[in-house]
Amino acid sequence: MTYQQGPSDVPRFFHLHMVSDSSGETLTAIAKAAAVQYSGIRAIKHSHPFIRHRRQIDRIVQQIEAAPGIVFYTIVDRGLGVYFEKRCEELKVPCVGVLEPLLKVFESYLGTPSTPIVGGQHVLDTDYFDRIEAMNFTLSHDDGNRTDELQQADIVIIGASRTSKTPTSLYLANRGLKTANVSLVPEISPPDSLKTLSQPLVVGLVASPQRIAEIRRHRLLGIKDTTNQDYTDTEKISAEMKFTRQLCSRHGWATIDVTRRSIEETAAAIIKLREERVVDV
Repeated sequence: MTYQQGPSDVPRFFHLHMVSDSSGETLTAIAKAAAVQYSGIRAIKHSHPFIRHRRQIDRIVQQIEAAPGIVFYTIVDRGLGVYFEKRCEELKVPCVGVLEPLLKVFESYLGTPSTPIVGGQHVLDTDYFDRIEAMNFTLSHDDGNRTDELQQADIVIIGASRTSKTPTSLYLANRGLKTANVSLVPEISPPDSLKTLSQPLVVGLVASPQRIAEIRRHRLLGIKDTTNQDYTDTEKISAEMKFTRQLCSRHGWATIDVTRRSIEETAAAIIKLREERVVDV
């Protein structure tokens, strides 16, 4: 038996094989999105990247036979894909070519078959170099560094300490957006370059004082600092959130409450604001 059963024969875990003729990043993302919908059942993931020959397929099939489960694959060589599907059918395991339905839609709409390119999603195109440039910019403009260059950014994120400015900036950079972030402290005037920005989208991040206090307490515990009481004081944090809101209101900048948002959700909201701003312009 390939999985342990619990009440009502619901499995506690299952094997998930991801077979790709490239690095397998696409499959990993798709598998994660699917498996998370079954959070009560643990997926034991098996990655099989750079599979491009029948002898490799045969070896993978042996591993699947030893640990049967669901199989996802991306193989652009149709003959090799058919061979793999046939071998999985012999094992009676579900096998899904995740790109096939998408390619059929493209072919039907465009009226022409696709041109198979192994690892085509990783071609070093303009978007790739844009992401590299954005990441370099973001890393060098983190936490108020080089504020004289803020005008070169696509997005500038502002807010108090521990409002997820840096991880959000890095996520946006991975989407090709040059992102700078600046910490705000009520007792310190923001940099003059921030107040005169015209090109970048400026967004303020805020959160509940209780949430920020909790995050900061964990931060202090991590560095074994028990002396900085003001840093975790909810009244002082409330003043920091108010300062951010007032500054954004004064300049017409948007604010996003990140109390219950993941980094991905915050970044998605910022991207939407930027898209709306481009349309308005």
